[in-house]
Amino acid sequence: MFGAIPFPDISPEVFSIDFFGTTFALRWYALAYIGGIIIGWGLLRAMMKRPALWKNDTAPMDLITLEALITWIIVGIIAGGRIGYVLFYSPAEFLANPLTILQLWRGGMSFHGGFAGVIIAIVVFSRRHGLPLAPIADAFAVAAPWGLFLGRIANFINAELWGRVSDVPWAVVFPGQAANNCLTILTECSRHPSQLYEAALEGLILGLLVLWVAFRRGALKKGWFLTGVFFGFYGLARFLVEFVRQPDEQFVTAGNPLGLYLHVDGWGLTAGQTLSLPMILIGLALILRARRA
Repeated sequence: MFGAIPFPDISPEVFSIDFFGTTFALRWYALAYIGGIIIGWGLLRAMMKRPALWKNDTAPMDLITLEALITWIIVGIIAGGRIGYVLFYSPAEFLANPLTILQLWRGGMSFHGGFAGVIIAIVVFSRRHGLPLAPIADAFAVAAPWGLFLGRIANFINAELWGRVSDVPWAVVFPGQAANNCLTILTECSRHPSQLYEAALEGLILGLLVLWVAFRRGALKKGWFLTGVFFGFYGLARFLVEFVRQPDEQFVTAGNPLGLYLHVDGWGLTAGQTLSLPMILIGLALILRARRA
């Protein structure tokens, strides 16, 4: 506990107003989604307006088509993220009462599910409009990390998805009974701020990397290369952070305190690591394919 950092006094709500007996609140998490979409949209427009970045000096779509695709992406993020959370983390609870699936404030959303929703939206939209899939996927690989960055910052502000108990100098004492249930004689415990680790790795570092490779190294001319970088780097970052991230509650038992998924004799991977391994392998395969093309 010595040297632990107290959690900053930040409300999960940016503001709230009462409107005819109903309270409307804008939460940081919602603002992160909005901010991520706006930043991503701006980057996509910037790339589409610079044909020299692309193979044969031709952007894969015009700005009007891009606007339509953004709408599909928003639906994919919300629907995929929610369905993914239900299927990956708490299927029995939600299937017992399906209407609660629509209550986004209960439980949250899954990145892997939201990511799958985006992939489906891009694939279906591209096929319906006869667009080349590889350059569009690469463009979104450049735009996506900034939404991840803002989302992880919002996770920290919400005091959720915190890390394992730790005595590192930058450990944070998160509020709430669950965060302070660390099985010690102490009344509170300090934890890794794993949300900030993820914000730095999945968002800031990955975002700067793909921006540099896309705008300075001509990577958008190599189909699937940036998509591979995104898949591989994100998967690796998430896999590593899982070692210091508090395991999902539904996987923690007396015989499995580390919350390992499909574990045998104390060995196994967390749910997040299990979902991230395929991303690493897909990323490597796409990078090799792009380099050989």
